[in-house]
Amino acid sequence: MDIFQDTLFRDLEKLNYSVNESKVYLTLIKIGSALAGKIAKEAHLDRSSTYNALKGLIQRGVVSTIHENKRTIYVPENPKKILDYYQEKEEIAKKIIPALQEQFAFKKEKSNVKLFQGYKGLKTVFQDILDSNKKGETYYVMGSEGYFSKKMPYYAPIFQKRKEQKNIKTQLIIRKGRQKKKTKNTEHKTIPLNVESPATINIYDNKIAIFIWEEPPQAILIENQNVKKTFEDYFKFIWKQVKK
Repeated sequence: MDIFQDTLFRDLEKLNYSVNESKVYLTLIKIGSALAGKIAKEAHLDRSSTYNALKGLIQRGVVSTIHENKRTIYVPENPKKILDYYQEKEEIAKKIIPALQEQFAFKKEKSNVKLFQGYKGLKTVFQDILDSNKKGETYYVMGSEGYFSKKMPYYAPIFQKRKEQKNIKTQLIIRKGRQKKKTKNTEHKTIPLNVESPATINIYDNKIAIFIWEEPPQAILIENQNVKKTFEDYFKFIWKQVKK
């Protein structure tokens, strides 16, 4: 197996591992404990780049060292250490967020429109859906075509899991003929439309989030109670008219 072409290599980069860190770590996982020279050779890197990568991996806790006969041997730790590193970061974030929120005091405008671009921007809006809905609340979705799961396959299950943890419910209106994916706390109804929509509308809290799934993807977030109420009334009217 060519580790540099493997999906693991790309996934490590998504965890903010540098290219060289990914190469060195996967090399160590493959060959086991080794001297820096052998690691550099197997990873196709020069010594300096290898040492820098090893330093970063040691700081992450996924590589350790032992010393034998005045030589330093690098040892790959159990891959579960990857999760430990990010759990520690999560705990740090949880501690500082309350203090940051106290400083994040500003007067909300009666109406606010924001544009988010790219998949990172979309994640911000999806997280706002999770944060804004209280436990047991219901929000509404129109125009779902399955783009979320297709275009964000790593994040979609995480979002669904967090939604279930908060017991957030979803009522979903989809186009007739679209496959209904059964998920917890989600109720579907269909409408007889033949045209596929590139946009999905989410109605929640006092907001409307419009996800546009063309490349690059965008999300428009409208924060206005009256606009939200209009969309919600429209959704509920359609919901009452159609069958499951």
